[in-house]
Amino acid sequence: MPVTVVLPAALHPRAGGRTTLEVDIPAPTTLNDILDVIAARYPDLSRRIRDETGALRRHVNFFIDGEESRRLGGGDAPITPDTRIELIPSVAGG
Repeated sequence: MPVTVVLPAALHPRAGGRTTLEVDIPAPTTLNDILDVIAARYPDLSRRIRDETGALRRHVNFFIDGEESRRLGGGDAPITPDTRIELIPSVAGG
């Protein structure tokens, strides 16, 4: 099952300069399953998107086909074939 993960520019260096990652994993699967595959390939990237317990970092928003993952179950959000996952860092300032 092909899944596309789109990375923000700040994370490109952590993924070998890639702007997107293609992950092929059997269905059914979850966002956490996809992130486990990414962690195996790019451990430095994984540390930027999940904390030491494996939970999704609060300052990174995960959009699954345009829907925020927190509304879909967070890391347990189901992923279907040809899903597009976008990682978008939170922006704060004053």
